[in-house]
Amino acid sequence: MKKFISTLAVASSVLLSVNSCKAQTKVVLNREVDTEKDGKMLLGQQSTDQFRKAPYSEWFVKENTEYSMDRKTVDELKKEKLNTFDIMVFVGTWCEDSHREFPRLMKILEAAEFPSERLTIIGVDRKKEDPDSLHKKYSITKVPTIIVSRKGTELGRIVENPVSGYLERDLLKIIKKHDPSVKDIFK
Repeated sequence: MKKFISTLAVASSVLLSVNSCKAQTKVVLNREVDTEKDGKMLLGQQSTDQFRKAPYSEWFVKENTEYSMDRKTVDELKKEKLNTFDIMVFVGTWCEDSHREFPRLMKILEAAEFPSERLTIIGVDRKKEDPDSLHKKYSITKVPTIIVSRKGTELGRIVENPVSGYLERDLLKIIKKHDPSVKDIFK
């Protein structure tokens, strides 16, 4: 019996060690690299604050400030539970499409009072790759790519440019497609 209890104690200790190692896995946030060809570049998971710092602020702040949102659609997004979805955006700090669409997206999400904990921003290099290989998991071939999901299931994505010409309208269409309680304001 003592041998069994001793073996059980060792097994429990090993399991605790394995679990504590898993808990210590960290995500590197706000990784920045300096490249010869493209200068500074953000790679991997980022906070919005990184884009308000030089050299990214040169394009981020201008586009974010100047973008004129479709206010009716933003109000509808806010009203119709955008905050119950998750958004992951892959962005290239070297990419002109990202320079235009990403600041616009941030302005829309802020106006819709989208919770920051439901937003994941991933910086990629020119090969559309990130250090944590999320680009593979999500099959990223172009940036920006905005992925809308709920409970781990992808519901839709916007790649490079919104089909309607407005990110907020495309976001509402994705939500409407998967939530029948959302009214179609485009009829």
